[in-house]
Amino acid sequence: MTLAPRTRVAVACAAVLACVAGTAAASPQAESPLPARMAGTGGGLQLITVEAAKTGSTTGTLTWWERRYGRWVRVGFAAARLGAHGLVEGTTRHQGTSTTPTGLYSLPFAFGISAAPAGAAYAYKRVTRTSWWCEDNASASYNRWVNGLPRDCAAAESEHLADYPTQYARAMVIGFNYTAPVRKRGAGIFLHVNGRGSTAGCVSVPADAMRRILAWADPAMRPHIAIGTTGGATAITGY
Repeated sequence: MTLAPRTRVAVACAAVLACVAGTAAASPQAESPLPARMAGTGGGLQLITVEAAKTGSTTGTLTWWERRYGRWVRVGFAAARLGAHGLVEGTTRHQGTSTTPTGLYSLPFAFGISAAPAGAAYAYKRVTRTSWWCEDNASASYNRWVNGLPRDCAAAESEHLADYPTQYARAMVIGFNYTAPVRKRGAGIFLHVNGRGSTAGCVSVPADAMRRILAWADPAMRPHIAIGTTGGATAITGY
């Protein structure tokens, strides 16, 4: 088929754009690494970022980074699953909404039904039949790991961790609403192994990625996790 002159120009431009896009995709270091573009990374030398396309997304990309010789280097990445109802700003989140809180958070400790990966240095608690995460807003143990359910913490308002052998085979606590818990904001937000689909507000990744993250995480390097979108009010670069 013969193309008109204007059509030939359009096709040529499209070809150039495709070439440029392909070059950019092949050269991720052409742009500064994401941590270098963020307002804050928690002050440590390790960082996990979770980036979704928009607040309504239920999937995104999790990347773990390390600062070496004055620059951020990508160590690994994995597809991530997010809350069934997308993402929401952490300071305005409500418990029970199945939303993943955006923001920058500490990673207090790791836990799991399985043993910690070989060589892991992070504080790691083994899940037993008495291990619970209290999510009862009326309890003094709200948003805390407990061994043996306290009297003021209703089982129906909490997670019996051993009941989730797939998701909690290995996990890390995300420090959302953790240091000074605000009632009804949310509890039990973790980075854990994928289940069957979207989460109730946590971030999940494949089992091998979770293993690799735990083997990599070094408490001496003070890792944090940043959760956000690629643009808009919850853009990850704003944290």
